Amino acid sequence: MDWGLSNRIARIIKPDTGRTVMLAVDHGYFLGPTSGLEHPKTTIAPLIEFADSLMLTRGILRTSVDPKANIPIILRVSGGNSIVGKELSHEGIITSIEEAIRLNVAAMALSIYVGSEYEHQTLINLAKLIDEGMKYGIPVLAVTAVGRDMERDVKYLSLCCRIAAELGVSIVKTYYCEGFEKIVESCPVPIVIAGGKKLPEYDALQLAYNAIQKGATGVDMGRNIFQSEHPVAMIQAVRKIVHQNISPDEAFKLYNNLSNKLSDH
Repeated sequence: MDWGLSNRIARIIKPDTGRTVMLAVDHGYFLGPTSGLEHPKTTIAPLIEFADSLMLTRGILRTSVDPKANIPIILRVSGGNSIVGKELSHEGIITSIEEAIRLNVAAMALSIYVGSEYEHQTLINLAKLIDEGMKYGIPVLAVTAVGRDMERDVKYLSLCCRIAAELGVSIVKTYYCEGFEKIVESCPVPIVIAGGKKLPEYDALQLAYNAIQKGATGVDMGRNIFQSEHPVAMIQAVRKIVHQNISPDEAFKLYNNLSNKLSDH
């Protein structure tokens, strides 16, 4: 493997544990000012030190992240849709490879929509992005989604993840489901799980724990961290699960203890 590519992946997936905690704050590219991200700079600043990488767009990177911060960047480069549009899968590549290099990113992220109206377009987008990334040693993370009539189950998520791996991605982001270990077994590249919609804190910690125990390399959580009542406490609890294998009960106790301490201040 190319040294630059390997080095960038090692910045994201920590070699000492082989795991990663990604903080996803790219939601605004199609949701706009979603709850908890109305003021991205304020949301991101206290969380950076506990994240292994940030996933976000170039606009938020430039306006809301301190250039002196020592944090690997996973740059969202697909878009062109919105929540009010007719079809979320109608995406294109919206950021050039030159821009990714200029921003010194550790990886680029793009969504694929298997089983959707624009499945073919998103898969071709992914293949082209991988080709561009390989020229400069920049890995690609594929964010998997399935068509509206398809269940987020092991059958369809395995299909998405395997297709992404076959096309040459370095990391896949997908959803946790029953039988998740089968998805991991059939995908030859590391898998991180999406947090999805906001859950009660204990349930989100249980989700992270289950995924790690079933073979996930890490998590790429957003709303379950920045929409938490105590985001800084939440990301630290998630981090302990991912990197130290603590139980959901232990993590929830840590979350409550940290929340109380932060509230006292």
